[in-house]
Amino acid sequence: MDRKLETLIQQIFMLFMRNGIKSMTMDDISRELSISKKTIYKHFVDKSDLVNQVMQFHIDSDKKLTEVFLKNSLNAIDEMFEIAKNSTNNIKEIHPSTYYDLQKYYPQAWNNFMEYKTDYVYSCIVSNMEKGINEGLYRDSINIPVIAKIYVSRIDLCIDSSVFPPDKYTFKEVLVEMMRYHIRGIATDKGINYMSEKIKDFTI
Repeated sequence: MDRKLETLIQQIFMLFMRNGIKSMTMDDISRELSISKKTIYKHFVDKSDLVNQVMQFHIDSDKKLTEVFLKNSLNAIDEMFEIAKNSTNNIKEIHPSTYYDLQKYYPQAWNNFMEYKTDYVYSCIVSNMEKGINEGLYRDSINIPVIAKIYVSRIDLCIDSSVFPPDKYTFKEVLVEMMRYHIRGIATDKGINYMSEKIKDFTI
């Protein structure tokens, strides 16, 4: 992708995360980024095409980052913390209306995002559990498909302000407890002991 277009998409993504998607018109984007609408339409057919490209770029960028630490020879628990941190960091700044806007007004972008969660993130969790079993950190009796689906379904819960109001719960507090809950449910004694030490030094 052209570097200028990549920068433009990143800037638009940040606008969407801060203000929501539906509320941002092409005029708003032009004004906020101090660029002409002609420049915007040079790269995007319309608002729907813009949203699709922005969300796909975000998904692709997240996958690239995930692949980097999956290749770092971490053990399964260290890897799990990185997966969780990456997934939740990417959505904790999202404007509350973003998911609603995507689902109602931009179905293609929403479907791509849901496919990313239910396919890619799910496959990462499955691979992590298989790795953990081989390393003796996770129990070999766990139901991998079921637990992976449960984990994926809980990602958004971590940043749901109606469940965890930010004035009462810090993001790190919620993430640490989610990880403790998840890993204790699947780990061997060896894994639980390692996780307990890992949490003490966990930073986000």
